Amino acid sequence: MAPIRVALIGLSSSAKTSWAAQGHLPYLLSPRGKSHYKIVALLNSSVAAAEAAREYFALPSDVKAYGDPNELASDPDIDLVTCCTRVDTHSLTTGPSIRAGKAVYIEWPLVENYEEAVALTGNKRLDNSIIGLQGRVSPIVLKLKELLKSGRIGRVLSSDIRTYGNLLPRDVLPEGLSYFTDRPIGGNPITIAYGHTIDYVHEVLGEFESSQGRLQIQRPAVKITKNDGSHIREIRTDVPDLLAIHGKLSKGKGEIVEDATLSFMYRTGQQFKGTPGFVWTINGELGEIMVTANGAYVHSDSYKDPIEIKVHDHTSDEVVDIEWDWEDWQKKLPYRSRVVAKLYELYAHWRENGMSAGDLPEGEDWPRLHDAVTRMKEMDELFKQYDAQNAA
Repeated sequence: MAPIRVALIGLSSSAKTSWAAQGHLPYLLSPRGKSHYKIVALLNSSVAAAEAAREYFALPSDVKAYGDPNELASDPDIDLVTCCTRVDTHSLTTGPSIRAGKAVYIEWPLVENYEEAVALTGNKRLDNSIIGLQGRVSPIVLKLKELLKSGRIGRVLSSDIRTYGNLLPRDVLPEGLSYFTDRPIGGNPITIAYGHTIDYVHEVLGEFESSQGRLQIQRPAVKITKNDGSHIREIRTDVPDLLAIHGKLSKGKGEIVEDATLSFMYRTGQQFKGTPGFVWTINGELGEIMVTANGAYVHSDSYKDPIEIKVHDHTSDEVVDIEWDWEDWQKKLPYRSRVVAKLYELYAHWRENGMSAGDLPEGEDWPRLHDAVTRMKEMDELFKQYDAQNAA
């Protein structure tokens, strides 16, 4: 079968974030990636910027360079458009391709807010799409689903997550990420780090039937620095850096009791020195699972340090280490691209096997744009609670 022809939006030698280059390119240029995909076009802010990226990343000279999203959408020789730009440009850069009927892969967050998510997708099921909520197919999440399905800890009674967005300092941002202080833009530690994490927690345990959240801005003044660490200015943020939420889990995703509770605490910045940056426990009738990692990035960056899964068997009172592993082909890729690669693999398998509509069997599905709309709605409800809290 001919490879899936991909256009990359946001691959740039001068981009403020490097996710396209570090998260997507390693798989797409790997032998395994090339067996399914072929990069045929780049879209940047201008044709010249796209041409510069093509040269910088040593892509073939026949890779097309675009500066206009409408022209890219009109190209009949593109099958999949992958967008890795800042969130407030997602609608502008991918909207024409969605309306043209092309498949799109959009990084999370989908767009700035729930209303824009509905407008972009038409609030419809879009099977021929991918949303970058790759944590759902990470090896940790797959292992947890396997453990719960086995009945090893019995029905789930409750679950608790405590995690930290510790890739950045508590009150400092590099200039390229200063927009993290501007809530309307839609990209910030709450929507990104918490959004990714709560999504794969829901994948394991199910959605909230009801929930109550509280957000707080602990450090309203944020220092902005140059790449060398020198201070530029200080600005006020309207984005919370602390989130606490608890709620009742809906039944239907795995074996859980009728009134099971999920509680979650997220804080931007470093955790107490010497303690894990991520602890997730799942308490069952027969035992308890605990996952520990270095931070809120099980979907991407946490794999540079060991991630441990343990089970405490209540009957024997023994604690057992649970082994997990990457697939062999994933081990040949850099850590940051391994889970993203799994999304590409699942999509290619579906496309190469007839593109069936509707839900897929366990182990073959991946998150799509309509799943992102569901998560955007959850984030919208959380921020509405926050706004009501501040208005009181």
